[in-house]
Amino acid sequence: MSSDPRDAESFRRLIESISDYAIYMLDPQGRITNWNRGAQQIKGYSAEEVVGSHFSRFFTPEDAAAGLPGRGLATALAEGRFEAEAWRVRKDGTRFWANVVVDPIYDDEGRHIGFAKITRDMTERKAAQEALARSEREFRLLVAGVIDYALYMLDTEGRVSTWNSGAEKIKGYSAEEIIGQHFSRFYTPADREAGRPAHALAKAAEEGRYEAEAWRVRKDGSLFWANVVIDPVRDETGELIGFAKITRDITERRNAQLELDAARERLAQAQKMEALGQLTGGVAHDFNNLLMVVTGQVELLRRRIGHNPAAVRSLEAIEAAARRGQDLTRHLLAFARRQRLQPAPLALSDRAEALKELLSTSIGSTSRLHIDLPSTLWTVEVDVSELELSLLNLVVNARDAMPGGGDISISARNLVLDPVEDGSGLAGDFVAITVRDSGQGIPPDILARIFEPFFTTKEVDKGTGLGLSQVYGFAEQSGGRVTVESRLGEGAAFTLILPRSLADPTARDPRAGQMDPVAGVRILVVEDNPEVAEVAAGLLEQLGNQVETVTNAENALAAIKAGGLPDLVFSDIVMAGEMDGLALARRLRTEHPSLPILLATGYSRSGEDIGGEFMILPKPYQLADLSGAISTLLAKRPL
Repeated sequence: MSSDPRDAESFRRLIESISDYAIYMLDPQGRITNWNRGAQQIKGYSAEEVVGSHFSRFFTPEDAAAGLPGRGLATALAEGRFEAEAWRVRKDGTRFWANVVVDPIYDDEGRHIGFAKITRDMTERKAAQEALARSEREFRLLVAGVIDYALYMLDTEGRVSTWNSGAEKIKGYSAEEIIGQHFSRFYTPADREAGRPAHALAKAAEEGRYEAEAWRVRKDGSLFWANVVIDPVRDETGELIGFAKITRDITERRNAQLELDAARERLAQAQKMEALGQLTGGVAHDFNNLLMVVTGQVELLRRRIGHNPAAVRSLEAIEAAARRGQDLTRHLLAFARRQRLQPAPLALSDRAEALKELLSTSIGSTSRLHIDLPSTLWTVEVDVSELELSLLNLVVNARDAMPGGGDISISARNLVLDPVEDGSGLAGDFVAITVRDSGQGIPPDILARIFEPFFTTKEVDKGTGLGLSQVYGFAEQSGGRVTVESRLGEGAAFTLILPRSLADPTARDPRAGQMDPVAGVRILVVEDNPEVAEVAAGLLEQLGNQVETVTNAENALAAIKAGGLPDLVFSDIVMAGEMDGLALARRLRTEHPSLPILLATGYSRSGEDIGGEFMILPKPYQLADLSGAISTLLAKRPL
């Protein structure tokens, strides 16, 4: 320092004007010899109050008792400097955190003459540091304590640098096992080969965030469906220093969503099928009445035309067309689950040869049919004719799927369904009959629609689009269901699942047992459609019976009251008026228990739950059907 007194005075004024630092002198024993404005502002004492006193008064009692003031001076003298941070005490007794520097002072001859002491109030900075440290500690504890999320850091190359308990729980690795390893080990082999780990980091760095859902691999090799978020981490200058990665196991949520989507799809499909069923069922009644008129008139005309070959061919053509129409309505009603079934216990193995004979004629010479119906199969409860029709429809479809020929197999197995595992609502014992082909398979966009009525991929005039609808309706109405599995180029497999029957199967053919026709009986026909009434009366008269026709139930009751009981009442179910045919039949049964009653219908909701209460003749019926039904009823009549 300059020896010029003016320089010394300038320096003294500089020191005294500083207010952010306490700058003062101590003699060799530690007594205060001067005091600047900063010292007064920080410690609260004026120069008059503190000059001459020992600087230990600024120490906390515990530090003073521990000899820290003297130790600090001794260190400064021995080492040329002493620096520390510690609590100090103001005049008002409050404490502040101080940064302290003590330097020894020597005169020109090198004699020690005291100490220069600088103190700075660091309380606010210490509080900020402590708050930051506390925040960092709490954040580390928070991250470490989270177990539902894998929270960890990656370096810029993708190596794991931190690992929380959630990561260990989800992925199975401890921190010791995984830190330093590349995060790509959590990806599937296919994703690693496709470069997805690197792509994820690059996208996060470029766009500021990466998020995706995909399969990830645990330590034990099992897969889980993960929601992944990657954020880049940058320093104060914006330089990339790593990545923050969050992974959540959402396998259960994904499975629940898939199940919900499947349930919604099943509900939508069921609602669509139900709507189509109601539509087709409504059409069937009127259509069958029309067919009844056509087929009935054919029967009546057959005897009138004699042996005219041209007329016979015309009638045969009309009859063939009517049969095709009858098959159409039969399929429609089967799809709508409104077909009147006649279920009976059936041992499938007993009908294997009859089925092979029936089906072989439908597949042509280029396809091969294999049937495996083992004797160990349970008995099923089905309508035999509808089962045969369903198998025929499936086999014909299989044949058409193999234009160049191929193999068609029919096999069956016993099946026990659990409602929880199966998901269809079916439970118990069933027999599954599978019709499999080696054809071209069914495209996925078509697979969902194959059971819809009139939906077909065949050329015009090559199919009605009702074959699989009949299969669907038959399976549902029988208390089972039909399923399909197919892949392009690998053929298709349709499986009919039918309920088991505990009854003994009968060898009797349900279509056998025709009785001799009965003639000369009085029959009351109740039919509100004039054309159908005319046909019914004509057929009954052709059988040699006496017929009276009325148009509704009220007229039928009046006719019986006026003319006495007929031998048999033949009534349509669907009729206008307060009573339909079923209500009429029940009233007549109450009033005349021994009166035979035969009901007819093209389709009727009111006739769905009749069961065995009354015999029902489906329209359109043939002369032989009508004759057989009348003979059966009259044979049961009490004598």
